[in-house]
Amino acid sequence: MIENENKLILFCGPSGSGKTTIVHHLLEINSQFSFSVSATTRKKRSNETDGKDYYFLDLEEFKKKIEQDEFIEWEEVYESGFYGTLKSEINRIASLGKYVIFDVDVEGGLKIKKLFGPSLLAVFVMPPSIEDLKKRLKSRATETQSDLMNRLKKAELELTYHNHFDKVIINKDLDESLREAQNLVEKFIEK
Repeated sequence: MIENENKLILFCGPSGSGKTTIVHHLLEINSQFSFSVSATTRKKRSNETDGKDYYFLDLEEFKKKIEQDEFIEWEEVYESGFYGTLKSEINRIASLGKYVIFDVDVEGGLKIKKLFGPSLLAVFVMPPSIEDLKKRLKSRATETQSDLMNRLKKAELELTYHNHFDKVIINKDLDESLREAQNLVEKFIEK
């Protein structure tokens, strides 16, 4: 699958936990890292760019890629809301000789962890509480009330999976979480 023996780094956690902020920080401070852009069927938000934040596909395109076995993992995260990691994306990054950094949902993360085993560092990012997560999601103002409730319901389940990951970061203080993530990743790469 992967064309070289590069190490991979995975960040998972519920929507609003801060995993994407942590991943963006790591990408900014180290040019050896490259972000694995996921594919999704959800609508593009105004601040997002196709091919940078996600590969935005319509439902038919996504299902065709499933049929053609083009994903290393995929999930229907919400009704008709598919997300997945394309094999071609992982190979593109590996061919550059860079470390792949994933930012995926928990179920997808568990599949990736199983697939890559010890060559992958799997980090779970948790909010300090479900109440704090609710505040974060509301402050983003990117979801409808219905979407917000779906994300919170899913988050409660996802939080129960934290012990399936190699490391857990409780994102209470962002600066501290950024330092912790950086240290974890640096130690993993140096092994």
